[in-house]
Amino acid sequence: MNYVADIGGPTVVARALGLSTPTVHGWKRVPERHCPELEKLSEGRLTVEQMRPDVAWVRTPDPHWPHPSGRPLADYARETLHD
Repeated sequence: MNYVADIGGPTVVARALGLSTPTVHGWKRVPERHCPELEKLSEGRLTVEQMRPDVAWVRTPDPHWPHPSGRPLADYARETLHD
């Protein structure tokens, strides 16, 4: 699935993230550090779990976040404990 296109294309995503359009064009997959902002930009239509299922995501309550379970955070401690 082309998540960048679903949000409006590389130019829209690049502007929203403060990146260059060629940088976004070069992504083979969305870098995990940008997934939360893209989830918010998509108003919750796309989730971090969809964009990067390989990352251990946890959610913290946040009434201002579009996802009902709250803001996503990468759980690096869980990855370390299970390696």
